[in-house]
Amino acid sequence: MSDNKGGRPTSYKEEYNELAYKFCLLGCTDERLAKLLEVAVSTINKWKLEHPRFSESIKRGKDIADAEVASSLYKRATGYSHKEVKVFNNQGKIVTHDVVKQYPPDTTAIAYWLNNRQRGDWAQRQSIETKDTTEDVSDSDLDERISKLMEKASK
Repeated sequence: MSDNKGGRPTSYKEEYNELAYKFCLLGCTDERLAKLLEVAVSTINKWKLEHPRFSESIKRGKDIADAEVASSLYKRATGYSHKEVKVFNNQGKIVTHDVVKQYPPDTTAIAYWLNNRQRGDWAQRQSIETKDTTEDVSDSDLDERISKLMEKASK
């Protein structure tokens, strides 16, 4: 039996649950998901309300993808290492050697992380101080200065 309460039949299919999950693992937004499923964003939003498994699939995919990206950003910000196998050709013989490859902390990743996670302490702000000097100048002096500037500009 259909959940549709009249009107146009839904184009929703159960297999969209798995597709939505996989697409969201790849970083899809609701807008991109709508394009891939060839529906409007409003339809995606409606399906999320009407089909709890669909909504949960989107949430799970996005949460996992976001967690993986956050983990990668954290590693870039703090530095990391991993084992790697180097392969060499030594007089016609293949030789392998295990090495540990080091990646130092990345200052761009550090700045991005701190600007977003601790905005109050690390946000990049520009402070410009100005001094209002017009209070010491009469209106007639200001008019005269403006007239001289206008003459220069018109030449």
